Amino acid sequence: MKKSLSRREVLRLLALTAAASLAGCRATERLATPGGLMAAPSQTAIRHADPTPTQKQAEMQVETQGENPATIAPQMVDTPSSQAYLAVAHGNDPTAITEAALRALGGMERFVKNGYDVIIKPNICVDFRSFEYGATTNPIVVATLVRLALGAGAKSVRVMDSPFGGTAESAYVKSGIAAAVQAAGGKMEIMNPNKFRKTPIPDGKSLTQCAIYQDILDCDLLIDVPTAKTHSMAKITVGCKNLMGVITQRGSIHADMTERIPDLVSVIRPGLTVVDAVRTLMAHGPTGGNLDDVKINNTVIASHDIVAADSYATRLFNLTGADIPYIAAAASRMLGKMDLSGLKIEEINL
Repeated sequence: MKKSLSRREVLRLLALTAAASLAGCRATERLATPGGLMAAPSQTAIRHADPTPTQKQAEMQVETQGENPATIAPQMVDTPSSQAYLAVAHGNDPTAITEAALRALGGMERFVKNGYDVIIKPNICVDFRSFEYGATTNPIVVATLVRLALGAGAKSVRVMDSPFGGTAESAYVKSGIAAAVQAAGGKMEIMNPNKFRKTPIPDGKSLTQCAIYQDILDCDLLIDVPTAKTHSMAKITVGCKNLMGVITQRGSIHADMTERIPDLVSVIRPGLTVVDAVRTLMAHGPTGGNLDDVKINNTVIASHDIVAADSYATRLFNLTGADIPYIAAAASRMLGKMDLSGLKIEEINL
């Protein structure tokens, strides 16, 4: 009970801070909340929620969620103008380009504080494809993020997904992610069915509740690490769609991906999104199976803004964010920036 009360206090503090901002005062206090790190609206980076929430809105969230932390607003932090809003690193070494992208954002220390419980959510979609086929996230990218998070002071770093092809145990091994994560000091977690709980989605347009893995909502920082690939129904799958791996009944999302993927993003708030585009599946996604469909891009895209990261990733497929309905819908709902013009984007070639 003590933990839930603490979350309510966080919401009240957030409401007061937002109200002060509306009155013309700049919020300087950093609020520690689950779901990761976001930047205050007055800084280079934006929040993924309503940029000017009122105290009434925050209190409504408390009433709606009860003991559930799903709708707690993301943390706001100052972002120096010297830091990139979005970083894109190119090079032959997945470790080096992942590190370079994080440095451009201000380092992992911007996102991870001492004692944090960190969860990394890659795409480990099936147990019959290794990462070479572009269907699963590159294990070196994941392991690098584990190492950086631990180095920044994380108490624990867990890596998890719920594959739709095969068992989690076999998929973790086949992907190469299990061995890489364990070598980096992280822990592979099999998602416990009992931890998927029905969670309200107060701002949902098409989906008003969903069974979500509760640790994803409770952790101090969620890092979303999709692999960029095509998808037979959604055109492409990157950060926003990767969140489908932390819910049950994923088929229901396919009924209205345009609105239901943004509905998920409205409650599942990664503090950091890192798109693995080292090997990009350009056709026959999401599972692939032909190495001829894989393009070697040797690229990592990173941002605190999941929509911006996804929007940039569309360029890998000669598309724009506006070409992907769920990205456009997420942007229209103020969940992030689809229009990248005017943002500080740092391109790094190693």
